[in-house]
Amino acid sequence: MFEAKIKSPTRVDLAGGTLDCWPLYLFLGDPVTINVAVDIFTYAELKELPGREVELHSADLGAKKKYRDLDEALADSEPAFDLVRVHLKYWKPTKGFSLSTRSESPVGGGLGGSSSLCISLLKAFSKWMGRNLEPYEMVRIASHLEAQILLKPTGTQDYFPPIFGGLNFITYGVEGPKVEVRPIEKSLFEDRFLLVYTGRSHHSGINNWQVIKNWLDGDLHTRKTMMQLASVAREMKQALADKNLKALPAIFEKEYEARTHISDGFSSPEIRRLAELARSVGANAKICGAGGGGCVLIWCPDQQIAKARELCTSNGFQVLPAKPWAEGMG
Repeated sequence: MFEAKIKSPTRVDLAGGTLDCWPLYLFLGDPVTINVAVDIFTYAELKELPGREVELHSADLGAKKKYRDLDEALADSEPAFDLVRVHLKYWKPTKGFSLSTRSESPVGGGLGGSSSLCISLLKAFSKWMGRNLEPYEMVRIASHLEAQILLKPTGTQDYFPPIFGGLNFITYGVEGPKVEVRPIEKSLFEDRFLLVYTGRSHHSGINNWQVIKNWLDGDLHTRKTMMQLASVAREMKQALADKNLKALPAIFEKEYEARTHISDGFSSPEIRRLAELARSVGANAKICGAGGGGCVLIWCPDQQIAKARELCTSNGFQVLPAKPWAEGMG
């Protein structure tokens, strides 16, 4: 009987978020999105069962159900299994199975948790079905499946770190995304990388769709701001490639200013408070994902991470024990 246990990392986007959404990247001169994989994982455990019974379990969402067959599972409307159902509809397994999923990312954390879980599920089912998915094919399928849930266009940046790990430079153009994977530089990230959860879920599909709509409607403010974000992302790529630590604080600050000027939906009282706390100790705040909530990266350029951690914790925020992760998981 087949059995697979899969885990995949999530990610923190360092610059270029939203630029990965089609068709925005076609208008921005082959923009780059920069991600680093982190050791906050998603898990999928798939076991073949005799007969046709289907068992589904979402540990982090607290849902567990049994169905007599696949048709009954697909006819259910349990929200905890929305992501799983689009995978089941795609793969159409003819044998019985049990599937358990779990995510260490906070719900709506802005770390690409649902996208990482989507990759974990694709890895598990492709192994069971004996189908070898190459990385770009996996990214394309994952983005299409998530779009069926969101009923809105999706970006693709979140799928690369769960596949490759490491530091990802993802360039977008007419032919789609192309990723350059770099190793994690310990000297770059150590004692500078602090991930903090705001306590408020974000809604990336809503924020990103509004940006796409505004651009297509000809909104000049949106177009100018997105071009600024593309310029900032190119600066970030060059600074990281050159290991130019001195350049990063100013780049993070420009990214924050541009992103919060797109619309009110990209910020929140919690995000603004974290930005104030970061600046008070000489650090920088980077909104994770599409903003509005979720997580914030506090970049500590002078390795003042202990001071920043204490300040965030004393102000009621949750500091996540996350570090950059070098390896893709199978």
